[in-house]
Amino acid sequence: MLETVFDTKNMEFIPQLAEPAVRLNLLIVDADTTVRSACAEIAVSLGYAVESTGDLTQARSLLRGRAADILLVNLSPGSSLGLELVSEVKLLYPQTAVIAMTVSGSVNAAVEAMRCGASDYLTKPFAVDELSTVLDRAASTLLTDTTTRQLRERLRLSQGLGAMIGRSGEMEKLYRILSKVAQSTHPVLILGESGTGKELVAHTIHAYGPNSQKPFLPVDCGSLVPTLIESELFGYVKGAFTGANRSKDGLLVSAEGGTVFLDEIGELSLDLQAKLLRALQEKEVRPVGATHRVPIKARIVAATNRDLAAMVERGSFRKDLFYRLNVVNLRLPSLRDRRGDIPLLAAHFLDRISREHGVKFTLSDEALRTMMGYDWPGNVRELENSVERACALSSGPILHLGDLPTQLQQQGLEARRVAVSAGEAGQQDGAAPSVATLADLERQAILGAIRTLNGDKLQAAKLLGIGKTTLYRKLKEYGIADPLQDD
Repeated sequence: MLETVFDTKNMEFIPQLAEPAVRLNLLIVDADTTVRSACAEIAVSLGYAVESTGDLTQARSLLRGRAADILLVNLSPGSSLGLELVSEVKLLYPQTAVIAMTVSGSVNAAVEAMRCGASDYLTKPFAVDELSTVLDRAASTLLTDTTTRQLRERLRLSQGLGAMIGRSGEMEKLYRILSKVAQSTHPVLILGESGTGKELVAHTIHAYGPNSQKPFLPVDCGSLVPTLIESELFGYVKGAFTGANRSKDGLLVSAEGGTVFLDEIGELSLDLQAKLLRALQEKEVRPVGATHRVPIKARIVAATNRDLAAMVERGSFRKDLFYRLNVVNLRLPSLRDRRGDIPLLAAHFLDRISREHGVKFTLSDEALRTMMGYDWPGNVRELENSVERACALSSGPILHLGDLPTQLQQQGLEARRVAVSAGEAGQQDGAAPSVATLADLERQAILGAIRTLNGDKLQAAKLLGIGKTTLYRKLKEYGIADPLQDD
């Protein structure tokens, strides 16, 4: 396993291979002798106590004799035995970390394993450092203190926006920080792109903090005019303005020791920034139209997708307020920086939608590969919307490339064209010609018939001897909206 030590010569932290303080037991289950032996050799070099087998029955026997800390199990295409073992292990030994191995192109099997309780997966063929990384990640999880582990599990099971779902290294770091931040009442500043789940993180900080029974009060500083924000935060007295028929406490007062979440704090005007700073420093506010001050007791959690440090340099955000809010700083990773969590997030959203509609939706391998390669500028929120759209437009339980939003379809089609071009280039370089599959011949026949009939799909279906529904389903599988525009 890797540990981090401080290099006094170069004055930096560096990873170093070390014998673990606790020797963890690893069980490898894979019928492929070569893969099994290679994994065992690497794991032994990392300090694990290793047992391995290629037989599921023997694996069960070994587990009955001694529970494994980590299970590395291969999922064979077309067989459910590996998934059954994963389910059994997580039922009998909930603390065992399960890592699934799948062949390239069978990502859905890994997603299914995650649903059964696997914590990570590897796609064959994988490099030595990939195996080392997932083993180290599993070991770090097992050896983390109890408070952090319990918090992480509660977060993983959260049914919120989904940004807190993930097992990537970036999310593990965030969980560890959250477990500490939640126990204090210091101000917190959450930074991150739109759609990364800043409000969910703020709500989590409150929910697992010492004042979780007190109110959590959010206010969007970017959607309200300054006068409304001022009255929302500080309150007002009767007659302070037209329509103020009664006095009202502001959020900073009504929180009563709870949390006030200031979303998009960077949108506050300089005048409101000054009033907020004064309230935080003096722990009291003056309601709009009042001559008296009211004491406040609230934890402040602020969030923004803007660069507040740059705004301070430009003079558009007060430096003293920035330092007051920035006691603890949390930066949320973008979805493109934790692509390994995309299958988990997609599965989470699919599970929710499946329960709502009574249909078990799943993603085709091509659709999932396309989603893994997409940059997601809208982050988790965009992913959730894309999954919901695909489920709404799909004609069946399997979501294909053609069900995804246009920008993902274009990326998927471009990936196809690149693959075809690479194949043609390989043939020109003297490589052996490839033989078209039946699926390729079917696709060519369908598209050729539609082009010949100038786009008349009904006549094309009759010519091909297939039903219209079958034709449309095939076109959706191909990710094609207009066959006449497909090359």
